[in-house]
This record gives sequence, C-alpha cells and structure tokens, in this order.
Amino acid sequence: MRAEIIAIGDELTSGRILNTTSNYAAHRLFQAGHEIHAMHTIGDTPELIGEILVRAIGRVDLILVTGGLGATDDDLTNEAVSQALNRPASLYPTILSQIREHSEHDTCESLEKLAWLPRGAELLSHDSRMAGHLLIHDQVPIFFLPGVPSQMHYMMDKHVLPWLAAHSPGLHSFQCLYKFFKASEIAINEDILKMQLDPEVEIGYYPVNNDIHLSLTVRDHDHQHSKKLFDHSCARIKRHFGQKIYGQDQDTLASVVGQLLAQNNLTLALAESCTGGLISSKITAVPGSSDYFLGGVTSYADSMKLGCLGVDNELLSKYGAVSSQIAGAMAENIKQMSGAGLTLSVTGIAGPGGGSAEKPVGTVHMGMSGPAGLSLHHFLFSGDRQNIQAITSQTALDLLRCHLLELMAE
Repeated sequence: MRAEIIAIGDELTSGRILNTTSNYAAHRLFQAGHEIHAMHTIGDTPELIGEILVRAIGRVDLILVTGGLGATDDDLTNEAVSQALNRPASLYPTILSQIREHSEHDTCESLEKLAWLPRGAELLSHDSRMAGHLLIHDQVPIFFLPGVPSQMHYMMDKHVLPWLAAHSPGLHSFQCLYKFFKASEIAINEDILKMQLDPEVEIGYYPVNNDIHLSLTVRDHDHQHSKKLFDHSCARIKRHFGQKIYGQDQDTLASVVGQLLAQNNLTLALAESCTGGLISSKITAVPGSSDYFLGGVTSYADSMKLGCLGVDNELLSKYGAVSSQIAGAMAENIKQMSGAGLTLSVTGIAGPGGGSAEKPVGTVHMGMSGPAGLSLHHFLFSGDRQNIQAITSQTALDLLRCHLLELMAE
C-alpha cells in the first residue's frame, strides 16, 4: 500500500523537538512492505491539517497521522479532521467513563476533550490513557496516533501493523541492512551495478555518521519467489564485499567487537584520553559486555597518565602526550594492570584548541596490545570536537574488529 505520514505539532516545526515519530512509522511501514509516498511535518494549524489530509486521501491507500490528540488548547487534530472531512465530533461514552474513572475531579473537565472524536472513528485501544483511533474515509484508512514517541511506538506495533496485516494484500517483504565503516558510497554503488542484481531487488544507500548503510529489499506477492530471490541476493552481496561489511541490521561496531572477542576467548581493556571514555561507553552499551570487557581508564590529564597508567615521565616529557610512544605505553601498561588479553589506547587532539603545525587538531595515535604483540596507528581526522571524538571512537572499534578477524584467520 502507498502511504503518507503526517506529523503535527508546533514543537516540531519550531525545531524544539526532533520528529522521531515519522522516522519510526516510515521504517516500520517499509518493513511491512508498504511504500512511503510522502512525509509531512506541519504545525497545529487546523486549515493546513485539513488541506494536507484531503490531498493525501486522493492519492494514497493509507495515511498515518501523529500528534495533536491531547487535551490542551493547542491539540487541534480532531477538530481539524471533523471540519475538513465533514465528520462532526461525536461523544464516545466509553472513553468518557474511563477518563472519569482514572482522572482527578479538578482535571476531569479538560480531559473530557479526549472523548470527542470525528464521527465514525474506531478506537484502536480500550485504554483511554492511550490516544489513538482509526477513521476510514473514501475507503482510505487513516490512523491517528499520539505524538509522544513511546506511546506512538506502542500503538504502531500493537494496533496499526496487526490491522494492516489483516486488511492489506498479501505482499511479502524481506529487507536487510548491510553496514560499512568509512566506505565510499560511490564505490559501493559501482560494485552493486557490476553485480547486475535482479531488477526486482531494491537497493538503497544511506550515509549514517561515518557509516554507509546498504539496504536490500525484495517485495512480492509470491512468498517463495521473494524469499528465494532475497536469500540469493544477500549471499551474493556478502560474498562480494566480505569483511568490508562490519555488520547488518541491528549490529553496531561495538556489538560486533563483542562477538569477536567472545569467539576469540579474549578480554578487553581500554586506556582513553581524547575520547573521554566514549569507546568504553559504546562497548558497555552492549548487553552482556561484562563477559569480555574488564574496564577502562580515562586518563585525560598528563597527571592521570603518570599516576593511573604508570606512563614514564621522561617518555611523556620527550614525546608529548599525543604521540605513538605514549599510545604504546598506555596500551602496554593497561594490559599489565588489567590482565586483559587485548588492550587499546587512544590519545589525540580533539580541538578546537591545542593543535600545532607539527600536531594539528585531529591528530590521533592509537596503540593495541594483544596476542600478536604491540601495534601503533596514526590518524589525522577533520571536523569539530564532537566529530573528531566520534570518528576516533568508531575507528578504534573498527581497528579492534579487523585485528580480531585476523586472529581468527590464523
């Protein structure tokens, strides 16, 4: 089904709140095999709400509206819909009784607004505390969901998607997302073109921070045909790109590193400076990371490098904190302290100040100590402080990934 998504709220159009509900809705609908025709973000303006909605009814098979369903004066979605579609508001006694049951007496009057819906609306949930209803107009289903992301996600997954699965044509959709780090989108595209995949295979490219995400989608009414084509195409892509793909779907570099550490029966410890613990944060964001991550030291100041990591003062004075020598010492010393099988250190200049002609902002040194000994790595990154810290942390994780893959290949 072709769908349009309409997100409503002055907080969205003013930039105060990020519109994450449309992103979630589009992703979940796409996963279910639906085609997103358009996405709109508009303010709490009844005339505009009605105009966008009427236009959408004439060109798509499904509409999803989020926001403006609350009890305050600026929640105007239901009033706008009633006027635009000539569906006068009707009082829903079931909602009203639940509101009175769950609300305090002094707030009951304002909350009664929630019980008035456009004529013909069908409730999606019997819980009055969770707004959401369905209106079928000119044979087009229009779903109205809360603007609060957590509530919208719940209603989408528990009510909208099951309804669509039961009422829409049996279109089978298979998707996979392949993730590349610091790769060229153009180069990946050229490789895909040379592979000459079946025309039914839909390919998309999405730059995400320092990643390139390659999506592969197959949609067809014939389940067996679409699944066979999907599996064959996925196998070809994985065979062609190999280890250039660091993960797929929900994988992160940190989660992949965790899997490889477990497979190599190794533990990890970190010594960070310019990243301020960001690498450790990414590692520990993965459930079960305590099985392989022993811990980390954030030695930001030179005194911490000397005191906590035991870096030699003469070495620090001679080469400076941002150097391959100090990176190596940090990696070796954290290894001795922790007993980890693999360690990694990072020291650099994230900026905006602190750089020099010899060591400009973006200079980063990493050290890695493991079964194969000590290796040193030098990088020069660009961007602001946040970008340099982000690319440094991701590069460190990818360095670990590649090293662990090499160990497995030996």
